[in-house]
Amino acid sequence: MTLLQLFKNLKPYVYPYRWLVILALVLTLIGSLVAQVNAWVLRYTVDEINALVEAHKGLAEGLSILATISVILIGKEVINSFIQFGQKFYGEKLRIYIAKDLAQAVIDKILTYKLAFYSSGGNQPGKLQARIDRGVESLTRLVQNFFIDILPLFANSIVALIMMFNANFYVGLVGLCIIPVYYAVSRQQAIRMSGTRRMIKDLRENKSQGILGILESITVIKSFIRENIESDKQMALQNDLTDAQMKTRKMSFFFDGLKSFIEQIGVVIIIILTAYLVLSGKMTIGAIMFHIMLFNNVSAPIRQLHRIYDQMNDALIYSESFFEMLKADHQIEHSGHYKPIKVKGKFEIKNVDFTYPDNKTRTLYNINMEILPGQTTALVGLSGAGKSTLINLLDKFYEPDSGEIQLDGVSLGKYDTAYLRENIGLVLQKNHIFNGTIEENIRYGKPDATHEEVEDAAKKSYIHDQIMTFEQGYKTSALLLSGGQQQKIAIARMFLKNPPVIFLDEPTASLDAVATEQIKTSLDAIKKDRTVIIISHSISQIIDSDRIYVMKNGRIVESGTHEEIYHQEGTYKEIFDAMARSLNIDKISKTLDE
Repeated sequence: MTLLQLFKNLKPYVYPYRWLVILALVLTLIGSLVAQVNAWVLRYTVDEINALVEAHKGLAEGLSILATISVILIGKEVINSFIQFGQKFYGEKLRIYIAKDLAQAVIDKILTYKLAFYSSGGNQPGKLQARIDRGVESLTRLVQNFFIDILPLFANSIVALIMMFNANFYVGLVGLCIIPVYYAVSRQQAIRMSGTRRMIKDLRENKSQGILGILESITVIKSFIRENIESDKQMALQNDLTDAQMKTRKMSFFFDGLKSFIEQIGVVIIIILTAYLVLSGKMTIGAIMFHIMLFNNVSAPIRQLHRIYDQMNDALIYSESFFEMLKADHQIEHSGHYKPIKVKGKFEIKNVDFTYPDNKTRTLYNINMEILPGQTTALVGLSGAGKSTLINLLDKFYEPDSGEIQLDGVSLGKYDTAYLRENIGLVLQKNHIFNGTIEENIRYGKPDATHEEVEDAAKKSYIHDQIMTFEQGYKTSALLLSGGQQQKIAIARMFLKNPPVIFLDEPTASLDAVATEQIKTSLDAIKKDRTVIIISHSISQIIDSDRIYVMKNGRIVESGTHEEIYHQEGTYKEIFDAMARSLNIDKISKTLDE
């Protein structure tokens, strides 16, 4: 991304605060004029005192000069204090407002993206967080410093250069000639460092993702005593990051020294030239100091070019991934406009193939299924057979590569996505619990639900009595609950939502036997007159289903009722018999007979 493209991308976020920009520009103009006062005062002071000395006059005659320059300099500092306060305050205000808008814009945008966005292109949570944080930080810092540092410095430089030319053309020419040389060196520095900076960006993202991975996997890490391995991984990343950072600093110090040398060459030339002009009678002694101070004002922004380039390069590098994330319109979930009065729940899947993004191997092959309304359909198969993938397609999280999925005779793609999901309840094997109270987490299923409705949903999922044992009841933090209790909270959300279609992906996997029986009773009650699709390794939930589809390696290999497909002595019989053996059915039967 070029600097011009960067400012074009930032323009929509800066434009609402244009009055702040105009105010900053006015303050910059006044400040650039005030910054030249010292040079004028110094020349006036040196020339006047030199005249008094040559006339053999003393302090008494010079008091008026001292009074004049004191008033001017003190007045200048008072004005400058107000100007600097205004520049810093309004620059910071602009930065904060733009940071708020950028951060909210990217959050609002990524929430509209389809699930494929989060599973492709290296868009892991830690990396996305690093891109958002570093992107907003670097972009807003550039905007802020543009009005606090960059713009005032360059305004001062231009005014000082005009004054130098006005006082003496040749001295002004020296000041002007130094600028392109200095700029060329700074640009070369930026080019040399851009590759390393990009590497630093990638390493920071990997480090952020690595830390997040450690925190999410801390139980597994400790149970296998693998702290040293994880530490070594992070140390390797940290070493690579440190090496890259040291490389940039080494290169930066070299170019900074070179630029300082060029600047001092300019000062030497100014001193020699002005001294020659004084000796030739074409310039006063005070003009020497006048031109040196003006040259300092000209070279001040040049001295800051390395810092400015650092900020610009950071902004350019991080803005690429930030604005890619913000403008990934091809990732926006497709939504139709069809909203039927009622969803009955008849799904027809016709010749569907599907491959996950960034995955070369197909996941589903030529799937043909019919899921009837008001019935319970079970998906059975070994891990990796494609059962959860099929649920993802039915919930419109992904779109099939080919084929079609219809709901109540209408293509799923034509449905309004939000409306579709309002009519589908989804309970996963592991459901996310938000940072909040138990009541807030249950109410996620219906934001406007009353407390009584929340309680009723909790009772149906057999979690109410356990909640009431807590001192704060429903106000208890949901993060304090056990895995099984959190699963009941997720099921309570579904009861509260009360949709006509329900997808259950191992809903009782993390529950104990008593809780499983309780939830099964509740699920049996809510299944009535609803379309239910269940993935389960529970024999009782499978055999109760009206229809069973058996999946293997992404294909439907058998279908029918429990009795029909069991006697086919195929994949389903193998799976069912394995389930029965794992439960030790024979011994259980003997115990019950006794």
